Amino acid sequence: MKRILKRILKIIVVVMGVLLIASLVLYVVYDQPVPEGKNPAEADLLAQKMLAAIHNEAYEQTTLIEWSFPNGSHRYKWDKANGKVKVTWKDYEVDLNLKQPNKSSVFELQKVVTGKKKEQLIETAITYFNNDSFWLVAPFKVFDQGTERSIVELEDGSKGLLVTYTSGGTTPGDSYVWKLQPNGFPISFQIWASIIPIGGLEATWDDWKVMETNVWLPQSHKIGPFTVTIGGVRAY
Repeated sequence: MKRILKRILKIIVVVMGVLLIASLVLYVVYDQPVPEGKNPAEADLLAQKMLAAIHNEAYEQTTLIEWSFPNGSHRYKWDKANGKVKVTWKDYEVDLNLKQPNKSSVFELQKVVTGKKKEQLIETAITYFNNDSFWLVAPFKVFDQGTERSIVELEDGSKGLLVTYTSGGTTPGDSYVWKLQPNGFPISFQIWASIIPIGGLEATWDDWKVMETNVWLPQSHKIGPFTVTIGGVRAY
């Protein structure tokens, strides 16, 4: 029995060592500092070009958006016009009031939740919504309050749009460099976020579709070898 336990411990130590080395290699190879941007006036024009390409006017007029993310684990019905969203995951459902979170309703297996657990689930729902909605509508948020925009030169000589969120959301201070087609349509962005230890990871914005309100929304992202899907996307 002792020999078996020793072997298991050795295997665990070896696996942890391999994972640690792999993480260090990935960090050294891929980690990049946030690039220094310039020309904010030009950046604003580029941001406007991106918004025009994805039909921002239609987005502004859209009142309801539904989707699931990542890969169906969290489900949303966002009443954008009234600042409310139904967030569902596992056994929980939160009717989240984005303007006054304390007025939200929380359910577990369709039973009302109160007290400290209610507060915790509301905070969880807010975090989920802030993160998961960003992966759906981030291009429309480049002029949000607290954002700063500038131009960076990309490796191919084209211009990228650097957007830094100095306030708001769950993780203020995050930065993103958008890579765009010549007509302004988003291709991908590089990420510098506090929850991601490797700066500069690139995520594609793929499988765009025109919604019922004529706004463009994506259906998936690819980060390295991994593809993350956005399910059941509707905007109406």
